[in-house]
Amino acid sequence: MNRKHFLSSFIAAASILPAFKTFANITESERSSFEIPPYLKQGDVIGITSPAGFITVEQVQPSILQMENWGFKIKIGSTIGKRDFTYGGTDEERLSDFQNMLDDPNIKAIMCARGGYGFVRIIDRLDFSAFKKNPKWIIGFSDITVLHCHLAKNYGIASIHSKMCNSFPNDWTKAEPIQIETILSIKNALLGEQMGYIAPVNPNNRIGKVEGILTGGNLSIIETLAGSDSDLDTKNKILFIEDTGEYLYSIDRMLWNLKRNGKLKNLKGLLIGGFKIKPDDAGEEFGKNIYEIVMEKIAEYKYPVAFDFPVGHQRNNFALKCGVKHVLNVSESGTTLHSI
Repeated sequence: MNRKHFLSSFIAAASILPAFKTFANITESERSSFEIPPYLKQGDVIGITSPAGFITVEQVQPSILQMENWGFKIKIGSTIGKRDFTYGGTDEERLSDFQNMLDDPNIKAIMCARGGYGFVRIIDRLDFSAFKKNPKWIIGFSDITVLHCHLAKNYGIASIHSKMCNSFPNDWTKAEPIQIETILSIKNALLGEQMGYIAPVNPNNRIGKVEGILTGGNLSIIETLAGSDSDLDTKNKILFIEDTGEYLYSIDRMLWNLKRNGKLKNLKGLLIGGFKIKPDDAGEEFGKNIYEIVMEKIAEYKYPVAFDFPVGHQRNNFALKCGVKHVLNVSESGTTLHSI
């Protein structure tokens, strides 16, 4: 990856630390701001749990060592090292472990160890009462999009969409620069630094400059949650989407669903991240590429659109603060996004 195309620059931002009012009795689209959990300081505890797929104790060790090197303490959840087929323990075990971390006042952030599948099986049984009183940062992406959407819909509390424990390099000295940058972006997000990103020029981009709350995640998860208690309201938001392992026709179908549900209508802006696409089966070619698929759905709208944004199932997957206001500027020289 050419680093001149992607940048994660961080400026100390004490000015963005004051708490935001929580709007408990109104819908997500009516919120002018989300509640921002307290940023971390040296010595704070980060909990590691596996609410979706399984992961071994050995596989989380690089992330533990690195986060301890950042000055944080780590609490390993009971699901780390457990396995129930594809899951990090049974539903009951994963539910209990995550609930304990939500309720533990000493834990200031929760990092999901990996994605996979499984969070939707337990989300409706979690009790967020203690979490609402004392919010904490929850970190992850892919299947963890379930939780990002649920927090946005029901509680208006910000969260961090980023890489997880299974993405930390085993040997920091041998890691590629882009891998180091993306991992360090997690640290900077947790410390409350202002986040900034640059994406390259793409001829399919739509130019414009807007300000809005950032939201989004994995396209297939967002589409699946439509109509549920975790349904993501995208009105007046800057939406980012990414996905992996899908056919072009499947991406087309999911975007039609978002359009028909009104999720593409009133956006402030749209960011298209990484899409690892399955090759068409022989004789079943779809006939449209990802750019044509996206632009067909939003042709009638006027908001800015940027492709090749550094988020997704790829090395250039930077930490994004969901629920935080950002400025998006898509110009002839490229795309910038920065938190405010």
